[in-house]
Amino acid sequence: MSLSINFPEVWRYLGYRGGAVPEGETARAIEAGAEQVLRAARPRSVSMVVPVSFGEGNRLSLGSMEVESAALRKNLTGCEEAVLFAATLGIEVDRLIARCCALDQVSRAAICQAAAAALIETYCDQVNDALRQEAEGAGWYLRPRFSPGYGDFSITHQREIAQLLRTAESIGLTVSESLMLLPAKSVTAVVGRSHVAAPCHRQGCEVCDQIDCPFRRG
Repeated sequence: MSLSINFPEVWRYLGYRGGAVPEGETARAIEAGAEQVLRAARPRSVSMVVPVSFGEGNRLSLGSMEVESAALRKNLTGCEEAVLFAATLGIEVDRLIARCCALDQVSRAAICQAAAAALIETYCDQVNDALRQEAEGAGWYLRPRFSPGYGDFSITHQREIAQLLRTAESIGLTVSESLMLLPAKSVTAVVGRSHVAAPCHRQGCEVCDQIDCPFRRG
């Protein structure tokens, strides 16, 4: 699985809006920083399939994990199973960004942060595409991934997903006391599985309540 940098996403994370694109020295600096991130990345992922059951109100169970979330329930309506998913770019990306900060290379650190944010999304998309192809071969359809922190799906569930997937042992991903993922450029998510094809559900920025986020699409 080969990875490449999605530069329009990097530009978005860096604050470019309305079709604006970086030029000249700025564009070259972004390309150089993105290449550093690509070389440092050691992407890994892990997943498992669990049954889905729906309780009263907005309650639902994902295997042994109990969740109360209207947004996740809507996303999984009609699903009999779900894939619990985690992915990371690895600790070397964090170390690269930390070195830039230690050397007071503020611009380079910001570029590497943006490139890493774009790269982990690209990697997750690729892994999810592979999961989708495998599932469709067995008669399943997958929903878009839905991460803790989207809508009212509490970020506290990152710890449970990590524990169920044994991410510390399998891909070197842990969850801090403050519920931050370590390495930082990592993702946990739920992906619904259904025997019936459904219209594509919204994901990411489209389901997040933080409408004033500077990194929001649109």
